[in-house]
Parts: sequence; structure tokens; C-alpha cells
Amino acid sequence: MGHERWVLALPTCKTPTSHHQIPLLLLVMLFLLLTPPSLSINETDTETDLLHPKDRNALVLFKSQVQDPYQFLSSWVGSNCTNWTGVTCSNRTGRVISINLTGMNLSGLVHPSLCKLLFLETLILPHNSFYGSLPPCLCKLMNLKTLDFGHNMGLNGTVPPCIGNFSMTLERIDLSFNSFTGEIPETLYYLKSLKYLDLSHNNLQGNLGDFGQSLVYLNLESNSISGTLPCLSASVESIWVLNLANNSILGGIPSCISSLRELRQLNLSFNGLRYGISPILLFSDKLVVLDLSFNSLSGLLPRKIAEGGSEKSGLLLLDLSHNQFSGDIPLTITELKSLQVLFLSNNLLTGEIPERIGNLTYLQVIDLSHNLLSGSIPLNIVGCFQLLALILNNNNLSGEIQPELDALDSLKILDISNNEISGEIPLTLAGCKSLEVVDFSYNNLSGALNDAITKWVNLRFISLAQNKFSGALPTWLFSFQLIQTMDLSGNKFSGYIPDGNFNFSLKFNSSNFGTTTSFEQLPILQSLQMKLSVLVSDINELGFDYHLFSAVGIDLSRNLLHGEIPVSLFGLHGLEYLNLSYNFLDGKVPTSLNNMSSLRALDLSHNSLSGQIPENISCLGNLTLLNLSYNCFSGILPKKQRYSRFPGAFAGNPDLCVEESPGEACQTKGLPTVPNKNFEEETDGPISIWVFCISAVVSFYFGIITLFCSARTRNYILQTKL
Repeated sequence: MGHERWVLALPTCKTPTSHHQIPLLLLVMLFLLLTPPSLSINETDTETDLLHPKDRNALVLFKSQVQDPYQFLSSWVGSNCTNWTGVTCSNRTGRVISINLTGMNLSGLVHPSLCKLLFLETLILPHNSFYGSLPPCLCKLMNLKTLDFGHNMGLNGTVPPCIGNFSMTLERIDLSFNSFTGEIPETLYYLKSLKYLDLSHNNLQGNLGDFGQSLVYLNLESNSISGTLPCLSASVESIWVLNLANNSILGGIPSCISSLRELRQLNLSFNGLRYGISPILLFSDKLVVLDLSFNSLSGLLPRKIAEGGSEKSGLLLLDLSHNQFSGDIPLTITELKSLQVLFLSNNLLTGEIPERIGNLTYLQVIDLSHNLLSGSIPLNIVGCFQLLALILNNNNLSGEIQPELDALDSLKILDISNNEISGEIPLTLAGCKSLEVVDFSYNNLSGALNDAITKWVNLRFISLAQNKFSGALPTWLFSFQLIQTMDLSGNKFSGYIPDGNFNFSLKFNSSNFGTTTSFEQLPILQSLQMKLSVLVSDINELGFDYHLFSAVGIDLSRNLLHGEIPVSLFGLHGLEYLNLSYNFLDGKVPTSLNNMSSLRALDLSHNSLSGQIPENISCLGNLTLLNLSYNCFSGILPKKQRYSRFPGAFAGNPDLCVEESPGEACQTKGLPTVPNKNFEEETDGPISIWVFCISAVVSFYFGIITLFCSARTRNYILQTKL
């Protein structure tokens, strides 16, 4: 494009100049002298949308090497920059200054042609599928301010060593959720312009150094970084987020960490931190998230967290779980007025739950499980009226379930299992209409099932196992639409299994096999497994969610049930396990059992079932565990039905013949000899239960289906608004 210049033309001295012309000439000359030489009508007074040819060629070459299944880059034609998706150009020069291709499902190598965009200030390509290493020539982009290749997963190799010294204006680097290896480049520790650094979820290693610039955001979560915690003294007035979770950092927490006056979020979970927390380690009242979970910290829980006192703290989430803290729960924790999530589980805490915990009116989640806490559930806990999850399992709690708990009408998760709680389920709990997960197992609860449970219309998991409940099973037992797991084992329920409408449950009737559990989870089919997620979206509010991983199943084992098994129970296509063992059930096994396509584990042992075993039961493709032992089954089991893959499954059926080889006489599976043992064993009730010393294989199976209380896992998604 041509350029025009202003040319100063002065009159000659051949003719006298009148005194009227002199001021005009002076004004013209003064205007020209004061006008910047770079200004011209064509170059500055008119903006352009034309893409510079050099940058256009570089982008076209980059596009040619990228797989673009949704054709997001199909607009990259012509020379009008505004039409190029994700590309921003300078209005004055036409040079590319920004590329943002977030979440376009692009894949391929990062082509070095991007290095030719010398005026580039922003390069954002996250949430795609780029792979391979980053081209070292990116270090030629001297004007770069933002570099973001996060969430590509396939990017690997080392982080370019020059990344910290090629641009004096680079403020933001995000290479998270990739596969980078090696150490953090030394140059990053000294890049003065750097404010935001996210290298989380990679395979970085080496000792962690101290950063020499004023960082605002530092996230190195989920790597293999070792060493001890740095003081970050250059960032005491700037850093908001410090996340070093899931690494191999050792040693104690230095008291200098409390000098980070602007810190909002501190996550040091899943490391090798040890020793106690110094009483002089006090954080600013601006701290919103403190997560020190999954370490080896010991001693007493900190009595004071914030400098201005607990009552002035803005803390929303406190997670000190999975450590070795001992002693009682300090009353100062009940003064954290803003607290929304409290995790103190899996420690060695003793004493009672503070009565004043009800002062925390913003609490959404309380998890005090797996400690040595005693006493009763404090009645004042109903003051936490926004509570969504109350998790108190595996302690030494006693007393009864207070009727006043119905005030917690937002409660979704109530887990008081593995304690010494007695009494009945109060009728008032009908007011907890939001309940989705209820675990009362392994306590001393008694009484019949009352209608309060029917009000829990969102119920997904219920376990009343190993208590002293009695009476008949109600007809409404299987009427929950969302129910996934129901465990009433180890009680004194009597009467018949209600032949109700099993079609209510969406999970029981769904045949989407494999959507809830994997084969690896089979040994803990009946476990309550939850993954709690806390989303920190800003400095005022947390979002809480959970995911339930329990199998789809029914367990009515070890009760006093009798009569025939309802035919409709064996028509549930979505059921993954069914345990009716150790009862007094009789009659035949319905042939509809062959239609249970999702079934993985079936235990009907130790009953009085008779008749022939349904044909082709062994052909259920997902069946892994089968136990029909100690019944009254008869007939012949042909070898072609492949029952040999269930060893010990037919022991204790005297009239049942198992064919060892085609054409040969079958072998009966009689009762084993149990020295000095009668068939009848005394129980707490008038009816006796047969207990047998069965084979090691069958014993192993019972061990597999025993209810365990697994540790809950948590996931924190830390975000910040900068």
C-alpha cells in the first residue's frame, strides 16, 4: 500500500510578501512542525480490518495441520480478520494480536508456524486435543502476555526452558491438565511480570523452589513435586490462591505461610506434611479455603485460625481430615461464623461434638466420621438449618435419634453408621423430605419400619443393616422411584417378602449395565461410596455436590423371612446383586431369573429352597458370584451349563447332582460334616438359624459381600475471579 507525505512548499522571494500573508504562512509552518511525522490521512485516520499477509500465511499453515471435525476454522478464508473465528487483529497494522480457540475439539501437533505471529499477545488453545511437545520457537513471541494450552492431555515433553525469559510482559501461563514432564523451568522462578501460573495435573517433578515475583495465582496440584514448602516472600502482598495439593512435599508447615496477607485459598492436601501446626501460624481473615487433608499432621487441632480471631474469619471451607490430629474439637471452630463445609474425618479426635456447633448457621456439610467421638448427637445441631450432609459414621456415639432432627429439611445425606445409637426411627423424620442417602447400619436401633420413610421420595441409598429392627416388611418397601441400594440385612425382620410393585424403581428396572459400578468395585458391592465435590466459585459461596457409586442391589440376608420369593423380584433387569441368604425362604426359584441381564452377584444360600435350579442361570453373562448352597435343590446340573466356574456354589444340597463329565454319573453335594456342631444354633429369638462351617471358597464369598465402610473421597475444584 502506497504512503503519502506532506511536502512543505514556501513562496519564493521574487515578489514582496504583504504583511497580511506572513501570519498565514507562520500558522501553516507551525501546524506542520507540530504534527507527528508518523501521521498520515491514509495510515492513521482510517482503520483497517485486513489481515496482514505474513500472519495470514502463518495461520493457513497452522490450520492445514489441524484436525477440525466441527469445521470451526472453516471461516479462515479471505483477508478480512473479523471473519476469522478466534482471531483478533490490530486495527492499525492488521497483525494478529490474539488467538482464542478454546474448546473447539481441535487436534494435532502445535505447528511452529504460530511462531511467525511476532505481534501475538494472547495465545489461548485450551480444552482441545493437541498433542506432542510445544515448539521451542514459541520463545520468539516477545509480546506475549497470555499463554494457555490447558486441558489438552496429549501435550508432553518438558516445559520449554526459555518460557520464563522470552517475554518481559508475560503475565499468565496455563499448561494444566497435560502430560508435561521434567522440572519446573528455572526461568519461571524469576519472570518478574508473571502473575498467574497453572502447571497442575502434569507429571512434573523435582524440588519446589521459591518464586521471586509477586504472584497472584499458583497452582501446581497433582504432580510429583517434592521438597519443602517455600515461604513465597515475594508474594506476601499479592497471592490469592496457593494450591500444591497431591504432590510429594514433606516436612512441616512453616509459620511464614501465615504472612501471605492476601491469601484466599490454601490447598496443601495429599502430601507428606508432618508434625503439629504451630500456634503462631495464623492466617488473614481473608482466607476462604483451608485444606490440609490427607497428610500426616498430628497434635491438637488449631485453636485459632485467623489473626483477628475466629469470629472475624471469612473461612468457608475447613478440611483437616485424614491426618493424625488428636484431642477434642475446639470450641473456637464453632465461632467460624461463615463456615459452610467442615471436614474433620479420619483423625483420632475424642470427646463430644460441641453443643455450640449449631451456631454455624451457614454449614452445608459436616463430616466428623472415623474418629473416637463419644456422647450423643447434639440437639443444637438443628441450628445448622442449611445442612445438606451430616456424616458421623464410625465413632462411639450413643443415645437416640432426636425427633427434632426433622428441622433439617434440606438434608440429603445422613450417615450415622457404625456407632452405638439406639431407639427407634422417629416418626418426625418424615420432615426430612430431601433425604437421598441414609445409612443407619451397625447400631442398636430397633422397632418396626414406620411410614416416615415413605416421605423420603428422593431416596437413592438406604442401609439399616446389622441392627435390631423387627416386624414384617411393609408393602411400600420397594416403592421408591430413585432407589439404587437397599440393605436391610442382619436384623429380625419376619414374615414374607412383600410382592409389591417392583416397577417403581428406575434403577432396578434399567438394563444399562455398567453405569454404576465396575468389576473392580465388586468386592464392596454393598459399600456406601460417595465422592464429595466442593466448588469454590467466589469468596462468598461454595457449591456442594456428591456422586454415589454404590451398586444397584437388594440385601435382605440374615433375617427371619419365610415363604416364597416373589416372582416379580426376579424380573428386575437392572439389579446387579441380590442377597437373600440366611433366611427361611422356601419354594422354587422363579425361571424369570434368567432375564436378569445385569446381575453380577446372587446369594440364596442357607434357606429351604427346593426344586430344580433354573436352566441357563450360568449363562447370565455378567454373573460373577453365585451361591445356592445349603438348600433343598434337586435334579441334575449338566456340565454343559458351565457351573464349574462357581466352586462351592451348590454345597449342602443332598439331592442335587452335579455332572462332572458328560455321560458320567453325577456327584451329589451333601452336607459337610461339622464336628461337635448341631444344625440349630441359638439366636435371640424363638426361631433358630442354621449356621454351617462351609468351604473356604464359600467363606471367601461371604467375606466379599460383607458391608464395609469405605473412606469417602473428596474433590475440590478451586477457582478464582481475578
